Amino acid sequence: MNKIERKKVTLMNGATPFEPLANLTNRLGSAQLFIKRDDCTGLATGGNKTRKLEYLIADALQQNATVLVTIGGIQSNHARQTAAAANKYQLKCALVLEKVAGTGGEDYLHSGNLLLDNILGADTFIVPDNEDSLNHAMSLVEQLKAQGEVPYFITVGGSDPIGACGYVECAFELMEQCEQQQIKLDALIHATGSAGTQAGLIAGMELLDADTRVIGVCVSKPEAAQRQLIINLLEPMSEALGFNLQSAIKRIEIKDQYYGEGYGIPTDSMVEAVKTLARQEAILLDPVYTGKAMAGMLDMLKKGEFSDTENVAFLHTGGSVGLFAYKDWFK
Repeated sequence: MNKIERKKVTLMNGATPFEPLANLTNRLGSAQLFIKRDDCTGLATGGNKTRKLEYLIADALQQNATVLVTIGGIQSNHARQTAAAANKYQLKCALVLEKVAGTGGEDYLHSGNLLLDNILGADTFIVPDNEDSLNHAMSLVEQLKAQGEVPYFITVGGSDPIGACGYVECAFELMEQCEQQQIKLDALIHATGSAGTQAGLIAGMELLDADTRVIGVCVSKPEAAQRQLIINLLEPMSEALGFNLQSAIKRIEIKDQYYGEGYGIPTDSMVEAVKTLARQEAILLDPVYTGKAMAGMLDMLKKGEFSDTENVAFLHTGGSVGLFAYKDWFK
């Protein structure tokens, strides 16, 4: 199987790079390390949400939408990519953004992704303290309808069964690259938050009957809660795509010990991981997702969870523009 029978638009320029992390491999003396560069999807500095938005925008256009509405934190990578995707297809965009406890400062509130949201021309609505962001978004949807617009609501992270198809496709793409490079990929490590990326990857591996482990490093919640989010997506996807649900559920692997105090709140290990990859491989991670996921991967390697004969890849889901909102941590 090499495609998904569902309409999508084009937001990417083709397959993203899959390349070795030679310097890091030599430094650590552990498994053979690789990286899948989904920070290079090309949509307003790129990121993993681009793949999801190819399917979500197609669905929005099919429903004659005039405006996209979505939710995220003030420094949401998903919000920035949604605003960019809206521009590509001449749709309006409304972003409902919430403050994240434990973060803040002038840079966080004005720089990074929020600066790009404004440059892209999205309408941004900051959720008042103690108000629920979903309720705020649904109220906005009703206001837009009253104004004659046709709003299309996209859930947090674009992580619904439609958006997750982007990462089913990514699994196909990655395994084809591995075949071309004659690499037997043993494990794929990535940041898992709203769960669409992990659910899509698991579904893709199941459809391909690949034995590659898909290991999600949590950025916001404990394992049990994250597992349920993934299952909630796999259930409808299994019906739509025709893979075995119970087999897919058995594939779920989660590491929940690396996100610290909570979503978006920096950790020392994240800072060290960001600096390590920048200085070893000249690749910039982000402070919310990939920095914490890389911290998890480095710790797993240090603890000997992979042998030196295994091939382990890291999925870079983008977001390096968020570093500008956390600059005090990198002085």
